[in-house]
Amino acid sequence: MINKTSAVNTLKNEVIERLELVINSTGAAIWDWQVQTGDVTFNDRWAEIIGYSVDELQPMHFNTWSSSIHPDDFKAAESKIQEHFRGETEFYEVEARMKHKLGHYVWVLATGKLIEWDDAGQPQRMIGAHLDISQRKHNEEQLLINSQLLNESQKIAKVGGWKLDLTTGDLFWTDETYRIHDTSPEEFNPTVDAGVGYFLPESKKIISEALDQAINQGIGYDLELETYTTKGRLIDVRTTCSVTLENGTPVRLTGIFQDISLHKSDQRKLKENNIALEKANSALELSAHYDSLTGFPNRNLLSDRLEHALIRSKRNKKTVAIAFIDLDEFKVINDTHGHNVGDELLKKVANNLMGALRAGDTLSRIGGDEFVAVIEELTNTSESEPIIARMLESVSGVLLVEGKLMKISASIGVTFYPSDNASPDQLLRHADQAMYIAKQKGKNCSHIFDIENDVAVKHLNEELSRIAQALKNNEFTLYYQPKVDLRNYEIIGVEALIRWNHPDKGVLVPDLFLPTVKHDMLDIEIGKWVIHTAMEQLQSWQALGYDIPISVNISPLHIEHAEFVNDLKDILAQYPSINPKLLEFEVLESSALNDIELVSKVMKDCSELGVCFSIDDFGTGYSSLTYLKRLPAKYLKIDQSFVRDMLIDKDDKAIIQGIIELAKVFNLNIVAEGVETPKHGEALLALGSYVAQGFGIARPMPGTKLLSWIGDWKQHPCLIDGSE
Repeated sequence: MINKTSAVNTLKNEVIERLELVINSTGAAIWDWQVQTGDVTFNDRWAEIIGYSVDELQPMHFNTWSSSIHPDDFKAAESKIQEHFRGETEFYEVEARMKHKLGHYVWVLATGKLIEWDDAGQPQRMIGAHLDISQRKHNEEQLLINSQLLNESQKIAKVGGWKLDLTTGDLFWTDETYRIHDTSPEEFNPTVDAGVGYFLPESKKIISEALDQAINQGIGYDLELETYTTKGRLIDVRTTCSVTLENGTPVRLTGIFQDISLHKSDQRKLKENNIALEKANSALELSAHYDSLTGFPNRNLLSDRLEHALIRSKRNKKTVAIAFIDLDEFKVINDTHGHNVGDELLKKVANNLMGALRAGDTLSRIGGDEFVAVIEELTNTSESEPIIARMLESVSGVLLVEGKLMKISASIGVTFYPSDNASPDQLLRHADQAMYIAKQKGKNCSHIFDIENDVAVKHLNEELSRIAQALKNNEFTLYYQPKVDLRNYEIIGVEALIRWNHPDKGVLVPDLFLPTVKHDMLDIEIGKWVIHTAMEQLQSWQALGYDIPISVNISPLHIEHAEFVNDLKDILAQYPSINPKLLEFEVLESSALNDIELVSKVMKDCSELGVCFSIDDFGTGYSSLTYLKRLPAKYLKIDQSFVRDMLIDKDDKAIIQGIIELAKVFNLNIVAEGVETPKHGEALLALGSYVAQGFGIARPMPGTKLLSWIGDWKQHPCLIDGSE
């Protein structure tokens, strides 16, 4: 079942990085200004324009930026910013000189837009771009100060000159002006009326009024307009006018025509991408707090609401019930009828559960078929009984889903605060443990966490003991799922996935036992066993002539263990014939961000040993770009929940595209999980993602079967429909 949690809660640098990719070909420099703190971030090109590297300018503050503006230009720049802040302009745009590292000034065109406001409606965040227009300004200056305007205009690309004698009415165009208008002196006789007639209606009105002011009032102009050439081609032009006066009366107009179609096209693309990025940002903000399937709060928002509920409980001396709801036999339904039916069933169940709660209560889907209800304002614990009963009843029985009758029920575990005076995370674990007891009691019932005897904890200890025994009895094994390059179908490696050959229950997938050891030292022992076993498999395959890279999942507890790097050195020393580059570690994005300093150092130390890293399930955690820049990873793995739905969910596709472009900025390789059909492969290729993994390629298999599969794949490499 899809386990789609949140994408990023705050994307401080993502818009900057995305913009840099979009407008990279224009040579633009991008910046991101936190208005209230004054902090400014920027890309390499921004620093390069004024002769610096990014590191030389760090940290950048608005005051530092403003002090680099030429004094003659600062007032205009500040005025334009304030106009934009007051909502008088859709975009901020100004031309100004900035001081270069070598002491001279360079001209830049600064454009930007406010994208965030605080709760009081005050500007909070602004993004934009700088374009180096020094050459353009130099050209204009040359034209203005050179009495031989007509000759000079021929030397400047796409800039033509014109002169209108107001005494005789004669209009003169230079050769370049003719070229801009797709004509020649032999084909076209320029007149004021004829020239104005080719402008688009709005532009025609503007140029007519500007010419009238120039002729009658001696006021020049500098305009950007849209016009047709004599051949009907639509172009953007910049046209200027300087007025020559004799005895206070205008006698001559001179100016330039410049074809700025490419520049305006870049501006329009920038505007369009700003809008697109704002929409994507809104979608990501939404997905950071709400489950995309049901629309109910996700784990992130649940954590926030639960914390506030506990604060209110203390203040109001009321009881809070935390109910952990898990559907019974949902996996069977999902596997039998497919993900689409499973998703529709979850939507119905979520709505039914919400209907059983009261106004003000919170229902959250935290993943798969697991829900959590936070029931507040209880005078005593018994007040929750009818609510819990309604929830059980709401999902018990037969539901009609897409024409199919589904028998469903739920098991609910409940704990109460403040009688269970634990932390929010511990309260959820207690409710989860109580839910497990409810399942053991026969399902379709509820169980209250036993604070005094803690039966759930005792049961957990029993489970831990059984898993420890399984490790000792060699009941665990590794399965391997291939990863291939979609461009040439080359096999580039495999992911190692643990399985439990349970003597009574058969082969168990990790979700059925690894959560039990999540906070226990046994988690580390299992992790070390997986690395050892992967190295043994590498050695076995190497003896048969195969060097197949293996990626191993590393748990948060394991990678943060003090002896992780030393343990790894010991393991690698036991297999001297194996190149450490064949071993790769996959760490969850959320665990990598749990202790960024520690994890970053561990990753660096491991990289020095030759072992590389992937950031797994990217997009489902906080996705902080600042943190991502500090993690020495080689790969980003796009979470399968996005990939599976990308063909039908535009938001998921947009998120994937954003991650792909983000990876390019950090020189990271992308691996897409959850590729279930040939259409998934085609869509990923079109987006520029090449390495794939999923049921459409192969399901996980024992190491003994992998070489046989490789032989078959090389003979008939193709994606299949593995969604069923």
